[in-house]
Amino acid sequence: MKRSEVNEILDQSWSFIKSHGVHLPPFAHWSPDQMRAVEAADIRARGLGWDITDYGQGRFDELGLFLFTARNGSHEDLSAGRGMLYAEKIMISRKDQLSPMHRHNIKAEDIINRGGGTLVIELFAPDKEGGIDRVAPVTVPTDGIARTLPAGGKLMLEPGESVTLMPGIWHAFWAEGSDCLIGEVSTVNDDRTDNVFEMKIGRFSQIDEDAEPTHLLVSDY
Repeated sequence: MKRSEVNEILDQSWSFIKSHGVHLPPFAHWSPDQMRAVEAADIRARGLGWDITDYGQGRFDELGLFLFTARNGSHEDLSAGRGMLYAEKIMISRKDQLSPMHRHNIKAEDIINRGGGTLVIELFAPDKEGGIDRVAPVTVPTDGIARTLPAGGKLMLEPGESVTLMPGIWHAFWAEGSDCLIGEVSTVNDDRTDNVFEMKIGRFSQIDEDAEPTHLLVSDY
């Protein structure tokens, strides 16, 4: 992705977030120099801030996702079983923009439709080796109610609805009707090591520095 494209997506995404009455923490407004400073060391270490990915494929409108990590605990706390064991993200899935099939080894997450279009989540259970089971049904909690879908079933979440995805559950998602504002509440998040994709793709984009960054991305840290 070109840095100029990243800057444009940041501006568009921020406007979309504000249109839904959501406010971001102060460090969302920080300049690149502020994010590089000593005072931001813990923000960088926890992977907080702006995140835009095309999964290295160069087709953001078709295959991509916008994310902002607002808070994130540590693996030390998670290993100890006490402390800051949670994380929170804000995401935007554009209409018909695919976040490709993947699973997590450690992270459990609630995916919440915070507003906009319908969020469609395609689901598979894992097989014994952790791969995709294309036969077995998959059961997920949705706002306190267990729902069972056939392999590859599509769960439709309207604004206000959510689903809990436990480690190992394969999922892909996109928005239908219009762009969708998504909330994610999870256990500690590590996007560097805890994403297993069906396709041979990367989690982060390669950036062509054709312009100065408006804000740094998590991948810039």
